[in-house]
Amino acid sequence: MADRLNGYRILILETREEAQFSKLLAEQGADVVQCPMFTIHDAPDPAPVEAWIRRAIDGPFDDLVLMTGEGLRRIMKVARERGLDQALVAALARSRKFTRGPKPGKALREIGLEAQQTTEKPTTDGVIEMLAELDLKGRRLGLQLYPDKDHSALIGSLSAQGADVDTVLPYVYDPKAADANIVAAIDDMAGGRIDCVALTNLGQVRRLIEAAKAHGSEARLRAGLKRTLIASVGPAVSGELAAHGLQPDIVPAEDAYFMRPLISVMAVVLAEKKPKVSVK
Repeated sequence: MADRLNGYRILILETREEAQFSKLLAEQGADVVQCPMFTIHDAPDPAPVEAWIRRAIDGPFDDLVLMTGEGLRRIMKVARERGLDQALVAALARSRKFTRGPKPGKALREIGLEAQQTTEKPTTDGVIEMLAELDLKGRRLGLQLYPDKDHSALIGSLSAQGADVDTVLPYVYDPKAADANIVAAIDDMAGGRIDCVALTNLGQVRRLIEAAKAHGSEARLRAGLKRTLIASVGPAVSGELAAHGLQPDIVPAEDAYFMRPLISVMAVVLAEKKPKVSVK
């Protein structure tokens, strides 16, 4: 049903899929306020990424674990630049493929592959729990990591199960690039100019808190979040909010942790709980 969010101002902090999320919200009539949280760059040194790709081609992994869709897309970018993309896809087709939530699965489908298993919880703990059920002794396991995260528990768990873990980190974050946008978004929430802030990954929560602290705006952020409905796409985001003493007002139903279900429940809750802001 179109126009379910007509007139509501929705703040999105999405980065990788900002355009898609903005489009979906706009289709429902929302006035979308975009705030990129950080800029993503290729790994500054592509040599380790290329080396990982060549190892995957020369001796296909028994298992492949993808933590983010962005990671696979960046890996494929390096492979295409080296003329190795077709060989890499053929090699990955021979691996058992596991994904942390639905986004890496979508990236796999873009290159004609499918995940054998996806975590019930799109978190690192969810990956550990999923793989704990498998016999990994003596298996070569390719593991795609993402920035600003301590992956030692995951790598340690896989190694303890007997896997030979081969990691790759294909991109980095530049958090400083968006600080001015974040401070402006905090001011908008504190000023009552936003109906709802929609959070789709836990890194957004961390960046919001970090930027607020760095600019002396943490109290203003918390005051703004009290005036603004908080929408969380799922348990990973909700858990990060809880770690900072915050809780979401809007969460999709269990097993529906995607953008469209999030938008649907946003429309229902906003209609019930919040009059539309008036911006002059």
